[in-house]
Order: sequence, then C-alpha cells, then structure tokens
Amino acid sequence: MHMKRNYPLLLASQFLGAFGDNAMLAVILGQLVFLRKEGQLTGGQLGAMNALYTSLFFVPYVVLAPLAGFLNDRYAKTSWLLGGNVIKLTGTAVAGLSLWLGGAWQGIGYCLVGIGGCIYSPAKYGILPEIVERERLVKANGLVELLTVVAILTGFVGGAAMVDTLPVPGCYLILMGIFGVSLILNACMVRTPSNSRVELQRSVDAFFANLGNLLENPRLFRVLCGTGLFWFCGAVLKMNFQPWGLNVIDLANRAEANLYLNMRISLYVVWLTLGIVAGSLLAGQLHRVGDLRFTRRYGWLLAGLVELLGLVELLLSAEFIRGQVPIVLMLLAMGTIAGCFLIPLNAALQSECDQARLGKTIAAQNFIDNLAMVGAGALVFVANRAGIRPSGIFLWLAALVALVVIALKVPPKETAAPADDFEPDI
Repeated sequence: MHMKRNYPLLLASQFLGAFGDNAMLAVILGQLVFLRKEGQLTGGQLGAMNALYTSLFFVPYVVLAPLAGFLNDRYAKTSWLLGGNVIKLTGTAVAGLSLWLGGAWQGIGYCLVGIGGCIYSPAKYGILPEIVERERLVKANGLVELLTVVAILTGFVGGAAMVDTLPVPGCYLILMGIFGVSLILNACMVRTPSNSRVELQRSVDAFFANLGNLLENPRLFRVLCGTGLFWFCGAVLKMNFQPWGLNVIDLANRAEANLYLNMRISLYVVWLTLGIVAGSLLAGQLHRVGDLRFTRRYGWLLAGLVELLGLVELLLSAEFIRGQVPIVLMLLAMGTIAGCFLIPLNAALQSECDQARLGKTIAAQNFIDNLAMVGAGALVFVANRAGIRPSGIFLWLAALVALVVIALKVPPKETAAPADDFEPDI
C-alpha cells in the first residue's frame, strides 16, 4: 500500500520536470530574439543558434540511450528519477553561469539538462508497472503522456513569458526552483526494487540487437521511417518558428511588432501541438490498428501544408492574407494531419512487434526519432549558415517530406508479399 503514494508524486514531478525543460529552452532562445532586434545577430545567426541550442537537448537521447536503459533496468527507478532531476538542477546552475562567463555556458547547461531528461524519461514510464495495478496501466500511461504534453505547452509559453517580463537572473532562479521542487517530490517516493542480474554489456547488446531486428523487417523498417519523418519535420518546424515568426509578426502586426515577442512566437508551437492532439484523437476514431492505407495521403497533405507555411511571408506581403487568424488555422490543420499521420504508425509498430520486447521496441523507436531530430538540427543549422531564409527552409522541408513519402511507396496491402516480407502501404 505504501507504494501508492509514489504515483501522485511521480505525476507532479514529471509535470514540473517537463515544464522546466521547455521553459529553459524558451528562456535561452528568448535572449536571442532580443539580440536580433537590437541588431547584434543576423537572421542567419539567429536561426543557426536556435537549431544548435535546441539540438543540444536531443543529442544525449541518442548517445546515451543504451546506457540509460541499462541504468533504469539495473537500479531502482526512483533513484534515477531523483538522479535525473539532480543533473537537471546542476545544468540549470551551469547555464546561469552564462551571466558572468558568456553564452556558451547556456549551451553546456542545457545539454546537461538533456542528459538528465535522458535518464529520467525511461524511469518515468518503466516505474509505472511497479507502482500501479495492472488494470490501471493503460490509464496511467495515458495520464503521464497527457501531463507531458500539457507541460510542454505551458512550459514553452511560461518560459517565453518569463524572459519577456523578467531579468534573466530571475528566470534562472525560477527554473532552479521548479527542478528543485521536482527533485524533492522524487526524494519523497518510496524506493522501488533493483535488479542486480542486469549486466551492462548484455543490456547494450540486447538494445542494438532488437534495433537491428526491427530494421531488417521490411514493414516495421518503413514504419520507423515514417515516425522518424514525423519527428524530423516537427523538429525543423520548432527550430525555424522563431526566425520565421519574427518576420511574420513584423508583417502581420506592424504596430505591435515588438510587444511580448517571445510569448507570441511560442503560441505558434501551441497551435501546432493542439492540432497534433486533435489529429491523434481523430486517428483513433478513423483507423483500425494496422490500417496504414491512408498514411501516404496524410504525408502528401503534410508536405502541402508545410509548403503553404513557407509562402506565408509572401502572402502577407501581397496582402492575400491579413492578421494571425489564417496562420493559426493553417497550423491547426497541419498539426491535425500530422497526428493522423503518426498515430496509425505508432499503433502498427506496437501491435506487430514481438510483445515480449515491447519496451525494447519503444526504446529503439525513441532512438530513431531522436536521431531524426538531431539530423533536423544539423539541417537547419547548415541551411542558416548557407543563407537560406526561414521561409525557404519550410519550402525545402516540404520538398523533403514529399520525397520521403515517394520513397516509401509500396504495393497495396491486398497484393503485398506474405506476412514475413510484408511492406506497409505508407
């Protein structure tokens, strides 16, 4: 019975942790906006630094994924929930050193926060079977996921509000307080069991062996390509919203172009994410598990909407559209289509993989998705260094999405090969 108190403590802690992760990024990027408005950064420098800082959070998820899995299998998951927040708190303090030692320390600090998140993430899901009854597991996972989405949205907007209205030292003190409270909540949890039989080499070998098996399966390989494409596209959008948003706000609201810039740009991410939530719910109503017949169509629509987003500046300049309402509707539509694209792929992967290795399969998927996001950061960084405008990056992204969808073309399900060699219609 004493384990029951762990569940509400976990929910509160993981909400605060995810809130802090995204608020910290908003605080770092918000300072770049001010430098851009003051003329200390060019548009290309703003975009490149945006991609660099954002990618620093994803890199640990790629490099340390096998180690994080081992640590959370070998030792008590409560220990790594606590350890993840200790690392995040340390990273925030290191980032605060930038006030005296220069902006590079913000990057080092945010990378440490990413390491903390990489350690924390598998523990927050892996601990659920240990603290929640079996019949409540689905609901518990759903609630953790819902709180994470809410924390991402409110954290990004909250961090933007902080940097718009408070001095930077105050922002970092608040962030340290958020991670500190999350740490205290973890410290109050009852310790869960460890497993001394788990060995590092065997755990790492199992991770890569399972990843290799998935990549060798023609159907699941293409499913992973599809989910990777979703996260690649989402990362490019998120990294490019700030420089693109500055131009759009200048064109759409010239009289108020300098008021609460970071909060207004952060709302673009909110509208897109709300669309993804709506699309995820809609996909659950429209498609059965394993039904991938419409995925390529969603891919085409997604490419078209991204291209339209790249034309927004031109449309605003020519006064074909005015104000923010058409842009909001466009982002909601894009998110809805993206959600309809992703959810059937996730469901197919989870239902068709070896159920005895479901946890390892999800870990492999997370590895691929985070690798895609690191790749997105590299693409945005190089594009900005090459002088491509934010709208141009969206146009190139649309073309890339379309090309990948073409490359994933396979025979219809009715005429496909037998089950072992089956390729999905995505």
